[in-house]
Amino acid sequence: MSTSLAWDERFSGGDFQFGEAPNRYLEELRPWFSPGMRALALGDGEGRNGVWLAGQGLSVTSLDWSQVGMAKAADLAARRGVALTTVVADAAAWDYPEAGFDLVAWIYLHLPPVDRAAAARGVLRALAPGGLLALECFTPAQQGRRSGGPKMPELLWSRAIVEELFGELEVLELLEGTVSLDEGPRHQGRAEVVRALLRKL
Repeated sequence: MSTSLAWDERFSGGDFQFGEAPNRYLEELRPWFSPGMRALALGDGEGRNGVWLAGQGLSVTSLDWSQVGMAKAADLAARRGVALTTVVADAAAWDYPEAGFDLVAWIYLHLPPVDRAAAARGVLRALAPGGLLALECFTPAQQGRRSGGPKMPELLWSRAIVEELFGELEVLELLEGTVSLDEGPRHQGRAEVVRALLRKL
């Protein structure tokens, strides 16, 4: 099982493991975002998504359990001239603020089922009324592909898991299928993912 120390080691090089550009799906959702929205970039690694959201004028908290990753996120934000709040914490154990966010970006955060459910409960609590959840994760069809993702099948997502964990949210978009990834050295090539845009009523 992956640990925060393993990710510290992975992020300790100079290069960004998933690039400095945001996730493409998150970028496509730009019309849904507006300046001043309070956003949480969950499992944000080296900060590529949080920093991009901050560049769109959102008030962003970037959370990851890797201290090294969050330090790189802070540096990236400084280089881009944007404000970013970084939090080093376990997404499954963090004290999510009640109605604290208008947007949660859950991009390639793959947790064991118990931890995944705990983080999902936190997100449901943290979303303000009308708040959006943007999610992209690998599905079981990704197994055997070399374009990224966890090797342990229980960490993978599906449309059914999204519906189970976030059934109380309004579905604006929920799709499974093949995409082409170009996100740093660790996400390259055709990949099988689930994408969701959900809204709290």
